[in-house]
Amino acid sequence: MKIKTLTAALACALPVTGAFAAALDRSGQSMSAFLQPGNYAEVGMSILDPEVSGKEAGEAAATGRDVNDIADDYHFYNFAIKMQPTEHFSFGLLYDQPFGAKASFSGDNVFVANSADTVLGLLPTSAIGGTEGGTEVEVESHNLSAVFGFQPNENWNIYAGPVYQTVKGDVKLRGNAFSLYNGYDADIDETEGWGWLAGVAFQIPEIALKISATYRSEIDHDANIAENIAVLDGLTANPALLGALAGAPPVISNRVALALAANGESGKTTITTPQSVNLDLQTGIMANTVAFAQIRWVDWSNFSLQPVKFGAVSEAVGPLVGKPNGFNLVEYSDDQISVNAGVGRKFNDQWSGSLSVGWDSGAGEFVSVLGPTEGYWNVGLGAQFSPAPNYFVQAGVKYFWLGDAKGQTGSQAGTEDYWGEFEDNNAIAYGLKLGYRF
Repeated sequence: MKIKTLTAALACALPVTGAFAAALDRSGQSMSAFLQPGNYAEVGMSILDPEVSGKEAGEAAATGRDVNDIADDYHFYNFAIKMQPTEHFSFGLLYDQPFGAKASFSGDNVFVANSADTVLGLLPTSAIGGTEGGTEVEVESHNLSAVFGFQPNENWNIYAGPVYQTVKGDVKLRGNAFSLYNGYDADIDETEGWGWLAGVAFQIPEIALKISATYRSEIDHDANIAENIAVLDGLTANPALLGALAGAPPVISNRVALALAANGESGKTTITTPQSVNLDLQTGIMANTVAFAQIRWVDWSNFSLQPVKFGAVSEAVGPLVGKPNGFNLVEYSDDQISVNAGVGRKFNDQWSGSLSVGWDSGAGEFVSVLGPTEGYWNVGLGAQFSPAPNYFVQAGVKYFWLGDAKGQTGSQAGTEDYWGEFEDNNAIAYGLKLGYRF
């Protein structure tokens, strides 16, 4: 049961491991390509087809209108090359797209702007303008890791290296759920940052045993975010509209005045993508068969996004919703833990396959309405065809049962208030990978 003839054929047999994880996590940031024996290269693509729908609930329970499918299809890529110039030293370049989001709201609900929307229940947004359409979010990231490995013997591999990362995104908040932020736009210019990774792997080739643990650091980004708040821009351009607030209690009119002043704030926003740990386990259990497990932890509970203008205005109006220090555009209450486990089997020199089940904890029952799911269960099938010993084609499919969640706006985070319930949702992910040994 030599590792070069067995686990080399099965180690990557399911190319859609991450796909739809908690919060913004997508690729799973696998190190498996770097831990392949000898010289190795691969390129892969994953496609995700989710369905996430719900209904108004919580503060909008009186209307209870449907929230149609908000989750857009998207795809992401990865590639890797690993070189083994000597018996004791290796080098690799790994590219993936670790974090992402894509969603858009439509229909008639509190997440879509309409003529009946008001600010603080007093000022019609239709008189201000700039609040058409539905809530949308799109986030894209790219990672390039340079990894250097030292193998003192055939059992141990110690590795580390720098990580270059870019992030960009676009957020549009629409609908009565966002009150003063109905019509808020944030365009996050592509920004870059540097981090690092380090890990250790242990293997016993005779029994196809391989264990690895990899830590990835946080990465800070100083981002330029172009922000517009349509309601406040409209009030600034036409102060006469403030007359609609004349009958409001002084505490409300005073806070709106402070928000108008804060609307002029600008500057760079620090975005910190989270640290994570991956633990990969694999062992032979019988001839031509291995069992495997991948465990991942991501520190989402310390992640938040508060653009400069958004944050300044939130401090002005926060006391109205019990948040005297303001609130974030996006935050998560829990860390993510995910597990993917299964078996792989080599049927003959050309064909092998795998079966897996997966679980993801999610990042909290109450989550941002921009990504309203709480973890998942999934089942996956993978197959590999090797026309020759030195190259192969892999394909995989996974079906996800997405966890029910309650969708919150930023001002509701940390409370049990929410605007929507999203239940009985699912996703299908497809993956394709080409690998070459040289």
